Amino acid sequence: QVQLVESGGGLVQAGGSLRLSCAASGSIFSLNVMGWYRQGPGKQRELVAVNTSGGSTNYADSVKGRFTISRDNANAKNMVYLQMNSLKPEDTAVYYCYVRSYRGIEYWGQGTQVTVSS
Repeated sequence: QVQLVESGGGLVQAGGSLRLSCAASGSIFSLNVMGWYRQGPGKQRELVAVNTSGGSTNYADSVKGRFTISRDNANAKNMVYLQMNSLKPEDTAVYYCYVRSYRGIEYWGQGTQVTVSS
Protein backbone atom coordinates (compact mmCIF):
# COMPACT_ATOMS: atom_id res chain seq x y z
CA GLN A 1 0.00 0.00 0.00
CA VAL A 2 1.03 3.55 -0.75
CA GLN A 3 -0.36 6.67 0.88
CA LEU A 4 -0.21 10.03 -0.86
CA VAL A 5 -0.59 13.43 0.78
CA GLU A 6 -0.83 16.53 -1.38
CA SER A 7 -0.34 20.14 -0.43
CA GLY A 8 0.12 23.53 -2.08
CA GLY A 9 -3.18 24.23 -3.78
CA GLY A 10 -5.04 27.49 -3.42
CA LEU A 11 -6.38 30.61 -5.09
CA VAL A 12 -4.14 32.64 -7.37
CA GLN A 13 -4.60 35.34 -9.97
CA ALA A 14 -3.98 34.65 -13.63
CA GLY A 15 -0.29 34.88 -14.39
CA GLY A 16 0.66 33.77 -10.91
CA SER A 17 2.44 30.67 -9.68
CA LEU A 18 1.81 27.78 -7.32
CA ARG A 19 3.84 24.77 -6.29
CA LEU A 20 2.15 21.49 -5.49
CA SER A 21 3.83 18.85 -3.36
CA CYS A 22 3.01 15.20 -2.86
CA ALA A 23 4.56 12.97 -0.22
CA ALA A 24 4.41 9.22 -0.74
CA SER A 25 4.71 6.76 2.12
CA GLY A 26 4.22 3.04 2.55
CA SER A 27 5.53 0.60 -0.06
CA ILE A 28 7.50 3.34 -1.74
CA PHE A 29 10.36 1.13 -2.89
CA SER A 30 8.16 -0.16 -5.69
CA LEU A 31 7.23 3.16 -7.26
CA ASN A 32 7.90 3.64 -10.95
CA VAL A 33 5.75 6.49 -12.20
CA MET A 34 4.94 9.59 -10.15
CA GLY A 35 2.99 12.55 -11.40
CA TRP A 36 -0.09 14.70 -11.51
CA TYR A 37 -3.53 14.59 -13.06
CA ARG A 38 -6.31 17.15 -12.84
CA GLN A 39 -10.07 17.34 -13.20
CA GLY A 40 -11.65 20.64 -14.07
CA PRO A 41 -15.34 21.51 -13.56
CA GLY A 42 -17.46 19.36 -15.84
CA LYS A 43 -14.40 17.72 -17.37
CA GLN A 44 -12.79 14.31 -17.30
CA ARG A 45 -9.64 13.70 -15.34
CA GLU A 46 -6.59 14.36 -17.52
CA LEU A 47 -2.85 13.90 -17.33
CA VAL A 48 -0.85 16.98 -16.42
CA ALA A 49 2.67 15.64 -16.03
CA VAL A 50 4.30 12.36 -15.11
CA ASN A 51 7.85 11.26 -14.43
CA THR A 52 9.27 7.76 -14.49
CA SER A 53 12.00 6.37 -12.29
CA GLY A 54 14.17 6.21 -15.40
CA GLY A 55 13.93 9.99 -15.73
CA SER A 56 11.57 10.40 -18.65
CA THR A 57 8.88 13.03 -18.38
CA ASN A 58 5.61 13.58 -20.18
CA TYR A 59 3.56 16.79 -20.13
CA ALA A 60 0.13 17.68 -21.43
CA ASP A 61 0.44 20.02 -24.39
CA SER A 62 -1.61 22.64 -22.56
CA VAL A 63 0.98 23.00 -19.78
CA LYS A 64 4.26 22.62 -21.69
CA GLY A 65 6.56 25.53 -21.02
CA ARG A 66 4.57 26.63 -17.97
CA PHE A 67 4.59 23.65 -15.60
CA THR A 68 7.59 21.68 -14.37
CA ILE A 69 7.48 18.33 -12.62
CA SER A 70 10.27 17.22 -10.33
CA ARG A 71 10.88 14.25 -8.14
CA ASP A 72 13.00 13.77 -5.04
CA ASN A 73 13.72 10.22 -3.99
CA ALA A 74 16.97 10.95 -2.18
CA ASN A 75 17.56 10.34 1.51
CA ALA A 76 14.42 8.26 1.98
CA LYS A 77 12.22 11.04 0.67
CA ASN A 78 9.59 10.21 -1.90
CA MET A 79 8.27 13.48 -3.12
CA VAL A 80 6.91 14.73 -6.38
CA TYR A 81 6.39 18.39 -7.10
CA LEU A 82 4.59 20.42 -9.71
CA GLN A 83 5.77 23.98 -10.24
CA MET A 84 3.02 25.86 -12.04
CA ASN A 85 3.85 29.22 -13.60
CA SER A 86 1.88 31.61 -15.80
CA LEU A 87 -1.35 30.11 -14.53
CA LYS A 88 -4.51 30.58 -16.55
CA PRO A 89 -8.16 30.40 -15.51
CA GLU A 90 -8.46 27.18 -17.54
CA ASP A 91 -5.93 25.58 -15.18
CA THR A 92 -8.58 25.68 -12.47
CA ALA A 93 -9.12 22.10 -11.33
CA VAL A 94 -8.65 19.59 -8.58
CA TYR A 95 -5.10 18.29 -8.92
CA TYR A 96 -4.40 14.69 -7.97
CA CYS A 97 -1.09 13.12 -7.14
CA TYR A 98 -0.64 9.81 -8.96
CA VAL A 99 1.83 6.97 -8.59
CA ARG A 100 2.14 3.61 -10.25
CA SER A 101 4.22 0.72 -9.02
CA TYR A 102 6.39 -1.51 -11.17
CA ARG A 103 3.60 -4.08 -10.93
CA GLY A 104 1.16 -1.61 -12.46
CA ILE A 105 -0.79 -0.84 -9.29
CA GLU A 106 -2.06 2.74 -9.26
CA TYR A 107 -2.60 5.02 -6.28
CA TRP A 108 -4.24 8.42 -6.07
CA GLY A 109 -4.07 11.28 -3.61
CA GLN A 110 -7.17 12.93 -2.21
CA GLY A 111 -6.79 15.95 -4.49
CA THR A 112 -5.99 19.60 -3.92
CA GLN A 113 -7.98 22.49 -5.37
CA VAL A 114 -6.28 25.03 -7.61
CA THR A 115 -8.36 28.05 -8.56
CA VAL A 116 -7.06 30.69 -10.97
CA SER A 117 -9.01 33.92 -11.10
CA SER A 118 -9.07 36.14 -14.17
